[in-house]
Amino acid sequence: MNMMRMTSLTKIISGGQTGADRAGLDAAMDAGIEYGGWLPKGRKAEDGIVPTRYTKLQELSRGGYPKRTEQNVIDSDGTIIFTFGRLTGGSDLTRQLAEKHGRPWLHIDLTRKANPLTEIQNWLRINKVNVLNIAGSRESKSPGIHRAVYDTLKPVLDMMS
Repeated sequence: MNMMRMTSLTKIISGGQTGADRAGLDAAMDAGIEYGGWLPKGRKAEDGIVPTRYTKLQELSRGGYPKRTEQNVIDSDGTIIFTFGRLTGGSDLTRQLAEKHGRPWLHIDLTRKANPLTEIQNWLRINKVNVLNIAGSRESKSPGIHRAVYDTLKPVLDMMS
């Protein structure tokens, strides 16, 4: 029996930042899976404003990146944090907030894990994740992270649709 069938992942959420966040949204959209999440006031991202093609993201009435990050952690059943290397900055804040709110989290260091597909599948199943928060490095700090996260996550989502 396919392990992914044993979980009921129904939605991907993220904060819409460049890099890992948008890769999660793009993979969900391309796989036909519901998506959403919270954005900072003003739809702020490092490249200006989050593109309007991400229509299902909601803007906070007030607050910046940390508030957005916390709300996405709260609204999810678990968070996967993708990086090239160790957790730093906003990625480490995401881990801290997941721990604060008692939400499971998984760090995928894409420099160490060539194909974390099975690890992600098992983690989703064990933690019974329905709403998955995708977080991690932004593109400017980790060039190529969008492609790496998309290529990692899309096969997981394809197995579910």
